[in-house]
Amino acid sequence: MARAKRELRFGIIGLGLMGREFGSAAARWCHLLNLDFVPRITAICDANEKLFDWWDDNFDSVKLRTTNYYDLLGSSEVDAIYCAVPHNLHAQFYTDIISAGKHMLGEKPFGIDAAANAQIVEVIRQHPDVVVACSSEFPFFPGAQRVIRYINEQRFGQIIEVSSGLLHSSDLDPNKKINWKRMIHMNGEYGCMGDLGMHPLHIPLRAGWMPKNVRAMLSNIVTQRPDSNGQMVPCETWDNATLACEVQTADQNFPMYIQTYRISPGDTNTWFIRITGTKFSVEYSSKFPKTLRTMEYTSGGEQAWKVLDMGYETAYPTITGGIFEFGFSDGLLQMWAAFCDQLANGRDRMHQPYYCATPEETMLHHRVLTAALESGKQKQVVTI
Repeated sequence: MARAKRELRFGIIGLGLMGREFGSAAARWCHLLNLDFVPRITAICDANEKLFDWWDDNFDSVKLRTTNYYDLLGSSEVDAIYCAVPHNLHAQFYTDIISAGKHMLGEKPFGIDAAANAQIVEVIRQHPDVVVACSSEFPFFPGAQRVIRYINEQRFGQIIEVSSGLLHSSDLDPNKKINWKRMIHMNGEYGCMGDLGMHPLHIPLRAGWMPKNVRAMLSNIVTQRPDSNGQMVPCETWDNATLACEVQTADQNFPMYIQTYRISPGDTNTWFIRITGTKFSVEYSSKFPKTLRTMEYTSGGEQAWKVLDMGYETAYPTITGGIFEFGFSDGLLQMWAAFCDQLANGRDRMHQPYYCATPEETMLHHRVLTAALESGKQKQVVTI
């Protein structure tokens, strides 16, 4: 007899790329093993009704379809909401969702700027029973989980340097039509840093490596793009950002480099992290998703990197054999399992210990990005 599982009824606001990814993750929940909860998509919302068709074709659990997100907030058929809307809508949508008592997983950067983020976090504090998290799937890749384990085990000795980034080349084509992420009034001044920054910062912030200062090099490479009518219009936001930071902990001081690139030729969606230390070093990149590089060093010993061909090592067990490859959709499924796990069981009783990015971590993220903007304008180091 099948075990009873707690059903988590989800509404989705924003039915585009990432909304469909969550729908797909919910549809393949049977891929995961030994869980006592399961999500059900019961409500969908988007301003574009044409997007409803995909959901109608694939989900018979949907009971509410609407262009007005307030309908989801008042629905007794919705326990939690995944919200994927442009950055300028985060403050209004997120605070409305939380105030309505709905649990929420929101997208980055959790507010178009620091003021919007502070507004969201204040409403979260006023509703302590509502579970709120920020989407960030790359820490759930097997190689990233190994890196996290090594950090927790304090294997590095004295840390020499940390580098992390998310690189892609989606905007290399100058004839690609402009979208809202190129418009300051919708994306915000952060540009590439707002949408991509949590990806490289998530693990360092969780490790306690909050920078004390930053020198940011910001680039606007393609300054004009065609609009929907073919007319050239300004691209207002930063395409690429390199942040040179200094981290000081209770017992260490080391440089940390963060890269968020929308124009990185040849990179479709490359996330990476590299930590070097006097006793141990590790490097992982989604460009080579099965490959983990490590080096242990003892005084007088050889300096030799070891390459491990990783299989399907996951935070939540799955039906997939350990010899097979892990991909982006698998990372999303693992992240969604973590959010649902926290929702069903509480953070202290999750099936595994790594939880999604927190509202408090989004505040730190905004502090770094706000200082980076100021550094880019002043062309000098800015204290965080």
